Amino acid sequence: MSCEGQGAGEAAGSDCSEVLHRVYEYLDGEMTQDDTVKIKHHLDECGPCLREYDLDQALKALVKRSCACEEAPVELRTQIMARITTIRYEISE
Repeated sequence: MSCEGQGAGEAAGSDCSEVLHRVYEYLDGEMTQDDTVKIKHHLDECGPCLREYDLDQALKALVKRSCACEEAPVELRTQIMARITTIRYEISE
């Protein structure tokens, strides 16, 4: 993905792939304040990343609305987070 009007997929000092990789951390408020500012600034400058963020935000809201009455078991959350960590590690290698 590349940014409109930017070279090599970068806007506001952040790489698009990094921003999109961390968009759920941003949506969930799980980033440091510095990282949050960087991502927000990137989204303000990069139309394609902003569109992807908007889609992810809408999907998250839809899932939340559809599953609001039920809570996932703690064990399931732990397994999912472990799998996400494994996948991120594999991708980064």
